[in-house]
Amino acid sequence: MNTSLRRPLTVIGAPVAALAVWALAVPVAGTVLTVRTGGGTQQVGPVPVVVASLLAGLAGWALLAVLERFASRPGRIWTITALAVLALSLFGPLGGAVGTAATLVLVLLHLLVGAVLVLGLARR
Repeated sequence: MNTSLRRPLTVIGAPVAALAVWALAVPVAGTVLTVRTGGGTQQVGPVPVVVASLLAGLAGWALLAVLERFASRPGRIWTITALAVLALSLFGPLGGAVGTAATLVLVLLHLLVGAVLVLGLARR
């Protein structure tokens, strides 16, 4: 598949994959995805899952486009940056999720979205 189709499909595929995992974990398996916020707790619903993964995909695509224009090794720089951002993003669920099940599901969501974006956007 050429780059002009693969990248938009990747950016759309990341939230679709995340929403599928959320649907299996929350309504089907009954996991309660709760995170600590500034003053209490909040449940993670489907809208934040889709919006966060879509924004991550769009930001990754934009960064890759800039790197392809100005960097000598854009794919390598982008992949290293994306993996670093993914690693840092794991501090959210590891430090803010309430309960083991919520932590595991949220980490899985982060890793899934990261994998889809890294594998889908970086390839030439």
